[in-house]
Amino acid sequence: MKKFLALALAAAMSLSLAACGGGNGGQGGGSSAGGSDGSVSNSGGAVSTPVSGGSDFKVGAIYITSQNDVAGYTFQHHNGITTAMKDLGMDPATQLLIVDNVAEDDTAVSNAIDTLANQGVSIIFGISFGYIDAMEDGAERYPDIIFSHGTGYKANDTNFNNYFGRIYQARYLAGIAAGMKSAELGNNSIGYVAAFNTDYAETCSGINAFALGAQSANPDAVVHVNVINAWGDETLERQAAQALVDTYQCGVISQHCDSAQPQLVAAENNVFGCGYNSDMTEQAPTAHLTAAIWHWNVYYQTAIQAAMDCDGDASQFVDKMGGNAYYAGLAEGFVDASPLNESVAAPDTQAVMTAVRDLMISGEWDVFSGVKLSYNITDGQVEIVKTDADLVDTEGNIIVAAGGPSVDDGVIKGSMNYNVAGVVEG
Repeated sequence: MKKFLALALAAAMSLSLAACGGGNGGQGGGSSAGGSDGSVSNSGGAVSTPVSGGSDFKVGAIYITSQNDVAGYTFQHHNGITTAMKDLGMDPATQLLIVDNVAEDDTAVSNAIDTLANQGVSIIFGISFGYIDAMEDGAERYPDIIFSHGTGYKANDTNFNNYFGRIYQARYLAGIAAGMKSAELGNNSIGYVAAFNTDYAETCSGINAFALGAQSANPDAVVHVNVINAWGDETLERQAAQALVDTYQCGVISQHCDSAQPQLVAAENNVFGCGYNSDMTEQAPTAHLTAAIWHWNVYYQTAIQAAMDCDGDASQFVDKMGGNAYYAGLAEGFVDASPLNESVAAPDTQAVMTAVRDLMISGEWDVFSGVKLSYNITDGQVEIVKTDADLVDTEGNIIVAAGGPSVDDGVIKGSMNYNVAGVVEG
């Protein structure tokens, strides 16, 4: 959610971001009721292992929606934090303090920060892009507390960093599943419910990566994008998904939005889908193919351990993290495609996804290059065919010349504001 600003912020981001490495977030992590009125609450299940860093070490978290979500963005962050804490021998029931349902409003976020600071937390995670200015201000007001902001670009050299990852790689893998299913169906129309499109580099690069993945498996695939102009609105998400089915007869529905509503709509219409943030197969078992997912615990365990290693001196945090920006991908286990739902996926989908995943992890190839992929499949064995080809946008402009290297990270994260050929908005 709440992602990277385009164009104007690209330079700042490219200067501040430095890649770091980082498991599997799974689907666990319980939570207690409470906090939905902006109050602080504890969350998670008790553990019996000794507590690392002392039982007085407390973690604070500010969530955009409820800690009790069963899928989607906040759910996956909450699961990542609780998993990381348990892996470090901590007890989320007593050591995790949450203020949830916090709007992207500076006053609301500042109040949440004050609440957590008064409860004695040592580190505060803010998971939504729109928290950025309040998190920056909080780091200045509370120099003895560590502030870590998800999906943003601001940081300092002491107690304030940002974190994000190469989710576009996982989106390409999901696109493969969508493309192979569309080819099996004989339906080249694929739908995509998007919070935004070219307004934000992260939404734009995600759409593009998904489309390129789909086209690698089905060259005739067209990705129809329905933009709802909201990060998390279940009603709009549902309406947009239904419109894609009704207007374009899309056989597969993907998404960049926070809830499982597009996947539920896919199931209700007897079509298929690719989710986002968390595995949504449980919510839509007859429709969901796979999802581009985050293993946030990879980052959270690293950050919490670094915070404990500071031994009360928050000014050491950025140094102990190896820089003020964390950026990782498939190779670090930070992003991935969720387990393929073999009961609905097209034959050989897993074999193709695995082969391409391995290719990206090796560093031999990445998504936004002048090399397109296609696949020869014989008896379940996949041959990846690489073809030098211009990467072009919807206007026919060459983004990367045939054979050229992948687009720079700074563009993917900060300034990508075009769609690739085969993407249609509206």
